[in-house]
Parts: sequence; structure tokens; C-alpha cells
Amino acid sequence: MPVLGEDIFLRLAVTNFTEFEARRLPVPSGISAANQGSSEFYGNGEIFTVQQNFIFTLDFFKGETEVFKPVTWQLRLQPVYNINYTEARETNILQPNPLGDATAGSGGSLPIDPGGGTGPGDILDFLNNNLTPIDGSNSGTSYTSRLRHDWFLQQGWFELHLLDISDTYDFISSRAGYQRFNSDFRGLVFNDINLAYRIFGNAENNLWQYNVLFVDVREKDTNSELNTFEDRDQDVFIANLYRQDFIVPGYTINLSTHVNIDDGNVHYDRNGFIARPAPVGTVEEHDVHAYYLGFAGEGKIGRVNISHSFYQAFGEDSLNGIQGQKSEINAQQAHIEVSYDRDWIRYKFAFFYASGDSNTQDNQAEGFDTITDNPNLFGGPFSYWVRQGFNLGGSAVNLKQRNSLVPNLRTSKFEGQSNFVNPGVFIWGIGSDIELTPEARLFFNANYIRFADTAPIKQVLFTDQAREDVGYDLSIGIIARPLLTDNIIITSGFAAFIPEQGYDDIYDQARIGVPGYEDYPEEQENFLYSAFVSLTLTW
Repeated sequence: MPVLGEDIFLRLAVTNFTEFEARRLPVPSGISAANQGSSEFYGNGEIFTVQQNFIFTLDFFKGETEVFKPVTWQLRLQPVYNINYTEARETNILQPNPLGDATAGSGGSLPIDPGGGTGPGDILDFLNNNLTPIDGSNSGTSYTSRLRHDWFLQQGWFELHLLDISDTYDFISSRAGYQRFNSDFRGLVFNDINLAYRIFGNAENNLWQYNVLFVDVREKDTNSELNTFEDRDQDVFIANLYRQDFIVPGYTINLSTHVNIDDGNVHYDRNGFIARPAPVGTVEEHDVHAYYLGFAGEGKIGRVNISHSFYQAFGEDSLNGIQGQKSEINAQQAHIEVSYDRDWIRYKFAFFYASGDSNTQDNQAEGFDTITDNPNLFGGPFSYWVRQGFNLGGSAVNLKQRNSLVPNLRTSKFEGQSNFVNPGVFIWGIGSDIELTPEARLFFNANYIRFADTAPIKQVLFTDQAREDVGYDLSIGIIARPLLTDNIIITSGFAAFIPEQGYDDIYDQARIGVPGYEDYPEEQENFLYSAFVSLTLTW
């Protein structure tokens, strides 16, 4: 029923999203390990998290339908109340201070004045009055846990219908505000919700679709990854074009260009870790100006489903920290996934390539990196390699980011800067999607991961041994919709990672025990896993 006149409608929705995740990662023990007597450079890598989002969506629009004829105008507001809890088994994961939030409760933070007003006596007095030795282990205590909650306006946009260009509802529209946008079929370069202005439409009975997008990038909250109102001095421009039924019916192509102008400044994340510039090599503010040209395709050719893409990146980094000089960007990324449906089972084979940098001493940056990717390949959220992000060998950067395919040696997907001096990757995968019942779908995936070139890893870790083979990623997942609608969605997954020599070169060489100390925990890295269960309820 309309709320005003005959064609102005109001739509309200409330979504409750709850997710519990347990994972084991390679975690450096830092300068102050959580366990007494531990000489290991890597500690207990188990981390447990709970994410709770209460999502409120209001759509107020004018128009008779959104299916065949676009709305005349639409306003969307989507505030989100987020509660997130994290419990780790090692210090220095949740914040730089090894005593975590407990320090603030027993006397405040260390009295360090960047302006130079702190003397050695001030720090000694603080240590004597506030810090006492702790018997036993800090693992899993208030020293290694964190609870946060906040409100955010995740989406807030206004859409205006500009023009009809045919009597079959080919149109041009505009949308401004915080909005979701995925620049290709699989989220390989840009897939995010951020502040943007967008012109979009279609032509020739919807055979052609197009988007022109300017993104004035906002900072993300570190723990919830939801939007804030803080400008991060980064602009992104995207233009893409889709053509349906290209050559054969059911096959769609996508041509795209991306421009990423990231004028970096110094930025610490909400937990106190430095995010920009990356604290590796030469640490100075620098600008990354990267340009991408892409071609992708998705659809059916006969009985075969195919998905593929190729991206060429070029541009410059005014001062790459690993190379210690201005770098010229020249990097590539490609993927192909072929699948075949037989009754209620889909069989899949996939390959992914991101180029790596083979020479960290020249001024050529040849390792591919994205803007803000969120890929749907190799099992997506069920995959260990895709879902998890983990530290590079105790350095101050990550080997790869969470919900990403590319090992890019940057601090953070959202708060760090793109880094094109990285090892790149080859990934081969097989899998199957199984329709168990109309209400439930099962997913199996097995992937092999190998670095393209390990020169950047050797440079950052100051080692001459870093082999290419990383390991095997095995996962299983299920999505259930008990009511055959999206009102109740239950998702669960489990993945295991089996390390190979390249992984061992990065992480195991630092775990040789010291005589007279405990080898704790001796077995912790033999079994890397990721497990989660989530519940989505929508009214």
C-alpha cells in the first residue's frame, strides 16, 4: 500500500546478523609473550570472534514498481549497530600494548608525550605503580580480549531517475551517498560500500548496462569494517560497460577502467597500530596513483559455465617502502573458472594468477594489488586462504588481507595503501556445489597455492630462503534457507590449511626452541583451521 498518494511507498526491514568464528593463524608472540617461559617467535594462534550486527533499512521511493520500470526517486537509510568481541591467545594482536585494555583499567596508558615532555623518570614511575608481574598465562584473559560496540550509517543514498531513452524503459539514473558497488562479476578489484556519486543505466532493451562512479573514500572502523565519516585522502574513479548475449546467448562481457588516487597520510588504526605508511623498509608518506584496464566475462556457452577476467595495472608509487624509491607500476591479474552442471551437482575448476615482483632493487613494481577486493572464487568465505588474513613472518605488515586472494604485503585492506611490490600468487582449485534439498546447498573446495616470486618476502624478512609452494586449502560449507526465502539464512563452514615448504620457510624457521625454555605451544601450527557459523534473520 502506498503511504503518500498512489505511488509513493515506504519499505522497512530489520536484519539481525550473528556470526561466531574460530580460527588458528600464524601469530607472532611479540616482545612480551602471553605465556611464561616461551621462547618462540610465534605464539598460540587461536582467535575467537563474535560479530553482531543489527541492520535497519528504510527505503522511501516513488514509482509503481522496481522490476520493469525504474523508480522516479528513492531514498535509502541503513544504520547499523555493531557489537564485536575478540579473544586471542597471544598478546600484541589486538593492540600494540602487550597488557591490552587491562592497563587502562589499572592506571592508564604509558605516559609518552610525542612532543618530548616525557622523561625516563615518568615512565619508571608509571611502571612501578601500575605494572606487576603476572603468574601463569595471559592467554584468553582480559589482557588478550576486546569488546567494542558502535553505531554507523552504513548506507545512505538518494537515487534520481534522470531520463528514459526508449519506450522499453531503457534509462539513465543517478545515485549519491554511501552505497554498495562491485565493479566486476567476482569482486576482484573493487567491491565495497563507500561514499560515492554514480551515473548508471542501460540501452537496447537492457542488452547494454553501464556505470560511471566517483568514490570519495571514507575511513573504515578497524574492528567492524563499517563506514565512518572521516575522509582518508583517497579518490577512486570507475567506469564499466556490460554487454549481455555477447556472441552467444547467456554470455555477458564486462569492460572496465579503475583509477585509484591514494594521497597517503599518516594514519593509526583504532587499536593503535600504524596503518599508513606501512612500517616496512623506508617509512615515509607516499602517494599511490594506480590505473587498471580490465576485461571480464561470465555466463554459459552451451552446457558449460565460464567466468574469466584479465586486468592490467600501471601507474606509480611515489616512494615504495620495500624498494626505497619511486616505483613504476606494471602488474597483471587473471582468472578463469569453468563449471559443468550435472543434475543437482556443479563441478568446478578454477585458476587465478596475480603477478609478482622479481626484483626489489629496481624501480619496477610488478606485483599486482587491488583497491578493495572481496572475491567470490575458490570457495569464497568458506576457504581458509580467501577468508583469513595473517601476518608476514613477525614483520609489521600482513602477508595477505582478510577476504582477499592476493598476497600484497600491506598493513590493511581498508586503512593501508596498495602495494605493488609483492610476491604475487598462483592458485589452482577444484570444487563442487551440491543442491542437497531445495532448502540447503553444500560446497566443497580444494585449492593449491603457490607464490609467483618470493623476492619481496626475502627482502622484508632478510632471508635467502623462501620457496614458492605455500600449501593446500581444503574447505566445506553449507547454506540453508529453512523457509525457502531469505528471512532465515544459516551459513556454516570449516576449512583446513596444510602448509608446504614456502609456508615453513616463512613461519617455521623462527620456531626452533631455546634450551632451558618451554617449547610452547609445540603443536600449535601443525593444524591451521577456520570455522564459522552465522545466522541471518530478516523481518
